[in-house]
Amino acid sequence: MAEASADRGRTTRQRLLAAAAALIAEAGWGGVSTRMVAERAGVAPGVVHYHFASLPDLLITASTEVARAMLEEFTARLAEQPDAETGVEWLLGELSRYTGNDPASLLLVEMYLAAARLPELRDRLHEIVAGSRAKVAAWLRDRGHAGDADAVAAVLVAVVDGLMLHRGLDPALDFTALAGPLRAMARTDGHKEGSGP
Repeated sequence: MAEASADRGRTTRQRLLAAAAALIAEAGWGGVSTRMVAERAGVAPGVVHYHFASLPDLLITASTEVARAMLEEFTARLAEQPDAETGVEWLLGELSRYTGNDPASLLLVEMYLAAARLPELRDRLHEIVAGSRAKVAAWLRDRGHAGDADAVAAVLVAVVDGLMLHRGLDPALDFTALAGPLRAMARTDGHKEGSGP
């Protein structure tokens, strides 16, 4: 009985998080209300406050869970790439799926804007980004990158956010045109631009 109740509680919490994330993308961070989240999740407004201390707590948790999942997927799949140059090509291909007006891109924009004003969101987001940078730097070192892998990782992780933001401003932005400079930055010292494999 208690286990079934706990399962229902987890399910309700996940519905609230999913509803909040979707509404941030649709209405903007400041446009989301407790009532909107409750209606989208199909629960009474009081249920929101049973699971979360406040509306900002819900929004921060919902948005950072999406950001964490997205970056963890990117870094895990990047780690499967055989070398840094192939990894850059894969990364640009993945990013080209985002239009700038899709829910993930819009959520990212809203989250970064809110992070400038909400220290808790900024701290959580920093933790997620720092973890992703560390994983990418380790991957680069494992692939033989002899330069400053931490700096290259910081740029590659920033590319994920930056290109998603820029696609919203310029839907025609051709990510394949960016492959050369990014490959040159990420490749090992033994490979120079134009020298072949």
